[in-house]
Parts: sequence; C-alpha cells; structure tokens
Amino acid sequence: MEQPAPIAQPSVRPGLRGRLTIPVLAFGGILMAVMQTVVVPLLPDLPRLTHSSPGAVSWTVTATLLSGAVLTPVLGRAGDMYGKRRVLTAALLLMTVGSVMCALSSDIAVLITARALQGAAASVVPLSISILRDELPPERRGSAVALMSSTVGIGAALGLPLAALVVQYYNWHTMFWLTSLLGALGVSAVWWAVKESPVREPGRFDVAGTLGLAAGLVCLLLGVSQGGQWGWTGARVVGLFAAAVAVLAVWWWQQLHTERPLVDLRLVSRPRVGLSHVAALLTGFAFYANSLVTAQLVQAPKATGYGLGLSIVETGLCLLPGGVTMLLFSPLSARISAARGPRITLSLGAAVIACGYAVRIADSRDLWMIILGATVVATGTTLAYSALPTLILRAVPAEQTASANGVNVLMRTIGQATSSAAVAAVLVHHTSPLGGVPVPTLHGYLLAFTVAGIVALVASATALTIPGDTGRRGSRRAGSGTLDARDEALEGA
Repeated sequence: MEQPAPIAQPSVRPGLRGRLTIPVLAFGGILMAVMQTVVVPLLPDLPRLTHSSPGAVSWTVTATLLSGAVLTPVLGRAGDMYGKRRVLTAALLLMTVGSVMCALSSDIAVLITARALQGAAASVVPLSISILRDELPPERRGSAVALMSSTVGIGAALGLPLAALVVQYYNWHTMFWLTSLLGALGVSAVWWAVKESPVREPGRFDVAGTLGLAAGLVCLLLGVSQGGQWGWTGARVVGLFAAAVAVLAVWWWQQLHTERPLVDLRLVSRPRVGLSHVAALLTGFAFYANSLVTAQLVQAPKATGYGLGLSIVETGLCLLPGGVTMLLFSPLSARISAARGPRITLSLGAAVIACGYAVRIADSRDLWMIILGATVVATGTTLAYSALPTLILRAVPAEQTASANGVNVLMRTIGQATSSAAVAAVLVHHTSPLGGVPVPTLHGYLLAFTVAGIVALVASATALTIPGDTGRRGSRRAGSGTLDARDEALEGA
C-alpha cells in the first residue's frame, strides 16, 4: 500500500514571491466571490438580452451552485493527490474560460454552460487554505487562514456594486471581459507566486465515488433550489429528494468499503470533524439570509410602507460596509482562535450573527439601522468562517486538508442553498398586493430574520459541543500532520 508523502516542515518562499503568496491567494478568493456575484444585477434584464425565459435565466445561478457543490470536494481531493497549486490553477483557469464564453456569447445555453465552468472556482478557498497550512509557519498561519476565509464576503460585497456600475454604464459583455482579464491575472499570479506543496496523498482517484457524490448532490440541491418554483410536493421535487437519499446511501456504503475514498467518512464521523461540518451548514444558512433579504428589502418600492426604493448600485453600496468589516475583523478572529481556540471563535461569531438579526428585527425601516444590522451579521460571519477551516486543519491529517476543507465548504453551500429556499418560502407566504402585484410584507422579512437568527443560535450552541480544542493544545499541534494519541482517544469517546 502506498504511503502518504512525508510532511515537510513549513517554509516561506524567499524573496518577492514568498511575500506575495498570501496576497495572491487572497486575490484568488476575492475574484471567485466576485465571479459568483456579478451575474446578479443582470438577472432582471437577461431574458430580454438573451431572448429566453426567466426560468431559463435562473439557471445561470443554479448551474454555478450545482457545479460548485460537486466540484469543491472533488477538486479538494485531487489537490491532495496531484498537487494543490496545480489544481488551484486549473480551477481559476476554468473560471476564466467561463468568463470569456460569457463575454463572447448571448446564447442562454452557452451562458449556462459557462456559469457551470465558473462553479469550479468554489474550490479556490479550501485549496488556498490547504496551501497556507503546508507552507506557512504556525505563527503566521492563523491570520492568513482567517484572511482567506473572509475573502468570500469581501468579494461578494465588492462584486455587486462593481457589476451594477458596469452594467449601468457599459454593455453587459464588458463586465465579463473585465472579469476575464482579472481571471487571467489571477491564474498567472498563482502560477508565479505560489509554490507547489510537497504534501501529497498518493493513490488511485475514486471515480465511482466522484460520480456517486455528483449524482446525489445534483438531485439534492436541484430539489432544494427549484422547490419553490416547481412545488415542494410536486412529483419532480419529491422524486429528486428520493433519488438523492437513495444515491447518497449507496455512495456512503461505497465510500466505507473503498481503500482510497473520495471522502474519508471515518474521519468525518469523528466529533471534531463532523460537528464542524454541521456548524458550517448552520452558519451558511444563517449568513446567507442577510444578503438575500437585505437586497430585496431596500429595493422594495416606497409604496409598501417600508421599502426604500434603492437601485441595485445603491443596494450594493449598502452591503459594502459589511465587506470592509470582514477584512478588518479577520485578524481579530485569528487572535481569538489563538487565545481561546477556534470553537470559541465559531460560537462567538454565530452569536454575533444572531445579534445582527436582532438589530434587523428591531428596525428594518431606517437605512442606517439596516446597514448596521447587516454589518453586524457580516462581522459575525467573519469570526465564524475564519474559525471553521482552523478547526478542520487541527482535526485532520495534513495530507487530507484540501479534501476536508472542500467538504466543509460544501456543507456551507448546502446551508446557503437551503437558506435561499427557506427565505423564498417565507416571503411567498407573506405577501400583500401592490398595484395588482403581490409583494412581500415587512412581517415576512422580519420572520425570515427570526428564522436566520434562531439557526445562528443553534450554530453557536453546536460549536460549543465540538470536543478536544483549546488554544494551547491547538498551537502545539498546528504543525503536525496527524492527530495525537490523546485526541484519538477523545475522538473515539
């Protein structure tokens, strides 16, 4: 049986390239989030621009969600096996190719295909975090991982107003040419500045496991994302959920009986890893409602009695302070994790998210209170999202960090998709007519905030149940590639 590659001591690449490793990886994470966000301002106009239906246009978002969910754990595993920089570069290249395709075509089928290619970029953050774990000394790792985690929110906050401004004043294809240039810059920068990690886990790639996971996740997330449109009790949605359960059950059995599985389920079953994944799902749900509901609420017509009638550009600017806050608070997250352990940081972050929703429930009419509440939620998200990869890095062997973080990001994605479906269901059931058109009521928005806040509190409580994590022991083990005997005993308890 092949053995994992020896774990080299982390070392910083000398010279300019070494100093730029963290900024380049962070740029890749921000670029990934921007790519996922830029299509949002286009959605109302895409049916006219592409001569297609609104249902077809919605697939430009759904395709990215599905491909990202499937490819994140797959590319994470490939990175552990074949080289993290190599796979990271390939993911950014697929993202860039997708952007070029969007820039060249107005055909909806081409756009959906291109957006599916861009979904590969969802693996950028877990792959980058794994590279940082392999390459940086322990004293620099925490702050770098926290920054990398926060790039998701920073990029989303930057992408919306940027895309809205470009769409408002230029041809919509210009936006994709701009992102294509940024993507090409990102690919070149990663190839030049990032050193290939020596940490590998050789073996055969689990093709059967990949196909099984892909089929199961597509059925699950397609049902979740389209349930509101197709009907939750309709034959298609029920059939998709039944197929997801059946396929994932067979996949689970196959993974337990495969020598080199795509996802090490025995590792996932350890409380430190499994509970971290559950917390990621809950945090993803709680965080995502903030962006969804805020954007709709501030754009609602003033005639509703609560809406502010803001444009998409103004809406993006309302969310921008949250992105800035995520950048500023990522070092604080690293300090809390170093002093108290990442599970405390995660619990605190989820509690702060709940406080942000409490602000939203207290007042969602005044713009400054809306921005304050959204920014508090973003602050909590920074703390929580920065702690999650640190928990994973401390709980899994070094040669499995990319795949394990990929699964953690997958759980966040499932949480976000579920949040989107839940928010849509709440708002659809709480509407009032305005000019003959049903629009969500303020009560509906407040109920959505309440649901998200409760989920955030559950995430906070879940984080506190994660065993075997303290700041001191985490520091001692930060450079190790395996769990020590005491942690093994604790995990098995």
